[in-house]
Amino acid sequence: MQPPMLGLMKSVQLSAAASIEILNMLTTLAISNYRSLSDLIVPLGRLNLITGPNGSGKSNFYRALRLLAETASGGVVGALAREGGLASSYWAGPADISRRMRSGEVSVQGSQQHKPKRLKLGFASDDFSYAIALGLPGVEKPPPDPPSAFMLDPEVKRESIWVGNAYRPASALVERDASMIKIRRERDWDVLKIRIGAFDSIFRAVADPTVTPEIFQLREAIQGWRFYDHFRTDIDAAARTPQLGTRTQVLHHDGHDLAAALQTIREVGDSEALDAAIADAFPGARVDIDVQNDGRFSLLFYQDGLLRPLLGSELSDGTLRYILWVAALLSPRPPPLMVLNEPETSLHPSLLAPLARLISNVVAQTQVWVISHAPSLITGLTAHRDCNLIALEKTLGQTLVQGQGALDRPSWHWPE
Repeated sequence: MQPPMLGLMKSVQLSAAASIEILNMLTTLAISNYRSLSDLIVPLGRLNLITGPNGSGKSNFYRALRLLAETASGGVVGALAREGGLASSYWAGPADISRRMRSGEVSVQGSQQHKPKRLKLGFASDDFSYAIALGLPGVEKPPPDPPSAFMLDPEVKRESIWVGNAYRPASALVERDASMIKIRRERDWDVLKIRIGAFDSIFRAVADPTVTPEIFQLREAIQGWRFYDHFRTDIDAAARTPQLGTRTQVLHHDGHDLAAALQTIREVGDSEALDAAIADAFPGARVDIDVQNDGRFSLLFYQDGLLRPLLGSELSDGTLRYILWVAALLSPRPPPLMVLNEPETSLHPSLLAPLARLISNVVAQTQVWVISHAPSLITGLTAHRDCNLIALEKTLGQTLVQGQGALDRPSWHWPE
């Protein structure tokens, strides 16, 4: 019998050989004026590891990614409202922190704002790239008469889609300025809409596959991003109890459909990789699914030395959480981007090396971001040849990338 990890690596390599290249793999992330991320531009790879001490800005990094994903469903304004509004989410420090401020020669002080405040988010890829700027109403134009009760609602001020990594006017395909959207037609521009809601993104307003294929394709890619932040594993967690099962190619973000997701991997996914991942963490163990007459699926965990399988309700939090990560990472429908926020939570240290190996082996099919401060997991992931380590630190309230100089930052220009 071959060792579990050899089976896992072989299985993933076969899947990768049969899969198409990752579409829209992000190469650069840019964030401006969001919480502690006042001016962050980072290069990206297939496997991105974001780490740093507590309070360095890892959670803000994760939230910024979630906001970017909300643009594709038209929910970015609502997401900002749930965070306390734009005023609460905006960078609270000065517009510029000088060298003398950083050295302590002079105190931190603000300067007069000559430009309206903008929270900006954007990314570049080898295919289409995108940027959005949000601000408050009534800044560039007089407030409405009669006044609106929603003057603290963020508005989308600017959006752009362009080709390639660096924005240039000549590379722009779609431009949105306030309420007007225009698209490039060879060397000319066509005005597509002149009145769209200030709270709507272009993905919600004009994502037509025939008229604006670039908007449609980018929206579909962003909507395919997956975020896994917290799996419930308490005694009342749905993953522990029998659930009505339907074919589940994508594990839900709360993990309630775990048994159905595992059975789907068994039937239409990579069953060999599933067995290898479980055996790598728990030698001699395997998982199976009991399908009851009423259509409910139950998790069964077989372990050496036990006369019967353990039910989901009997598993430890760490064991159940590891199995949830296996189901998420071995999805039969790999996403263009998967973001794992502190996957080490509740896991025994002995499970971090197998988890690192599992993550490392799925990056052939999916661009992965891992936000972590667990040394064992970090060590395992940095051993991967494609690992892009982004170590964050905070200076004077501002999140920075450790060791990143001006020449280390990717080429990036915000659309003006």
